[in-house]
Amino acid sequence: MLKVGIIGFGKMGRIRAKALKDSRRAEVVSVFDSAPIDDAPCEVASSEGEIITDPKIDAVFICTPNFRIPTLVKEALAAGKHVFAEKPPGFNAADVESVREVEAANPNLKLMYGFNHRHHPSIQKMKTLIESGEFGKLLWMRGRYGKEVDEAYFDTWRAKPELAGAGIMLDQGIHMLDLFLHFCGGFDEVHALVSNLYWKIEGIEDNVFAIFKNLQSGVCASLHSTMTQWRYLFSLEIFLEGGALVLNGLKTSSGVYGDEDLAIKRNNPNAQGGFAHEEHIIYHTDVSWMSEINQFLDCVEQDVPVVEGNSNDALKLMKVMDQVYSET
Repeated sequence: MLKVGIIGFGKMGRIRAKALKDSRRAEVVSVFDSAPIDDAPCEVASSEGEIITDPKIDAVFICTPNFRIPTLVKEALAAGKHVFAEKPPGFNAADVESVREVEAANPNLKLMYGFNHRHHPSIQKMKTLIESGEFGKLLWMRGRYGKEVDEAYFDTWRAKPELAGAGIMLDQGIHMLDLFLHFCGGFDEVHALVSNLYWKIEGIEDNVFAIFKNLQSGVCASLHSTMTQWRYLFSLEIFLEGGALVLNGLKTSSGVYGDEDLAIKRNNPNAQGGFAHEEHIIYHTDVSWMSEINQFLDCVEQDVPVVEGNSNDALKLMKVMDQVYSET
């Protein structure tokens, strides 16, 4: 059974710990957090380094604020540990490139990032349908991802640019952009508007409006990432030659985004508007955390490459993110 240490035992660290326990394939033996931990399920380390250098630990999960992630990933890999790290993989592509240098020097170790949205059953269904060719070529995508924050937000590390790196796009919009890349492969052209009109926190944007184009396939996409939605919203629309895949809602630990409702719409070539057939699949249970953990454990146990959420995915994503923020 894989022995795991978790650095960062806040919300995400606890979610990962539960998934590891539920998998029955790994044991969390040590945790560390900069805040006191009163209810640890295992021993509490006195420092990040104590976990990284612990000889009984096989894999390190890094669930810290953004600014610590690249450094800790490199330190853990250099210490001979497999690593699972939360997103974002860094503040920019240069951070990921520095990680990949250490990863290349330790080719026997696995490094996986938490691009959790890929593991939702609705997303996996959309991916399967797109790749089947049943609906013809992918034409365009539109993603809207929003949430609300209140004054308490100012007390968190996410409102501090030196700790968070940026605002809502790096915090949440990055998931939608990762899905775009997951479905269409990449973008060559990027245009964006980055705004902090409401909260007015320097370096922490509250809205990003971005458009993308893949020059080879012609696929275009638009993304709106916002923390002034005043409600929680997840909406991903994908249009193809033969119909559309529309996902509204996303099952999360908080439940605030609602059920995942995937509409599969098939065109009627003889009708003037409208779809010939529309099927809805409702997903009531979030199994994404377990799916993601099992994939990481499979890679370690079977010594196979990380397919989803590897460092190449991270680098491709952060290069596009750099282009988005360059429009500031």
